Amino acid sequence: MQKLYRDLTDSFRRGRGAISPLTFKRVTSRLNHESEVALMLLQASGYPIEESGDIYILKTYSTDYRNQKFCIVDIETNGSKPDNSQVIEIGAVMLQNGRIIDRFESLIRCDYVPDYITKITGITTDILRDAPTDRDVFQKFRLFLEDSIFVAHNVNFDFNFLDSSFQKFGLGSIGNFNICSIKLAKKTIEAERYGLAHLNNLLNLGVDTHHRAYSDALTTAKLLKIILKKFQRI
Repeated sequence: MQKLYRDLTDSFRRGRGAISPLTFKRVTSRLNHESEVALMLLQASGYPIEESGDIYILKTYSTDYRNQKFCIVDIETNGSKPDNSQVIEIGAVMLQNGRIIDRFESLIRCDYVPDYITKITGITTDILRDAPTDRDVFQKFRLFLEDSIFVAHNVNFDFNFLDSSFQKFGLGSIGNFNICSIKLAKKTIEAERYGLAHLNNLLNLGVDTHHRAYSDALTTAKLLKIILKKFQRI
């Protein structure tokens, strides 16, 4: 699915944010569905597309960045690879017009947390014993995410881990556009290092807790607000 999202986005770029029904049908033919069903599947995945008259519109293309919804996400896991480990905590804040308009935070039930993860996060197996199941949390997070832009510090890890986890539980691939706050910070902020803890101290972002999902998402949201203000001046 990720290749389909990329191909569709390339078509939208060539069409300056709009494509014809013929182009849409051609690009989405691999789904083996009629265009109406293909559109519903894409929207359910978080891909920011809508039908307008006799054309298809990429919503992010025509949305001013100040009005765009950014979902800043952080996850904690009990390992580095989704094939043999799982998400144990998700934290997210929804940012629009420079304001936090919503938040999401949940632990996830897990039978095993390695000691080294506990030392980093403070999360233990006992804490997670009565937490909601991963399927329940992922379903709620899918609804929270909608078609916002997915933002994370080192986005490839968080995005790919969640995308794999969603598919594992039959929730489909994540179609949301994604942005890496590390890459944006390197373009706009002069710093010796670009780790989140260092930027938190350098920019006086004021978040004391580290290596917990919600607090790291909040730190990244504050960082993104600074980055967007700098882009505004360019």
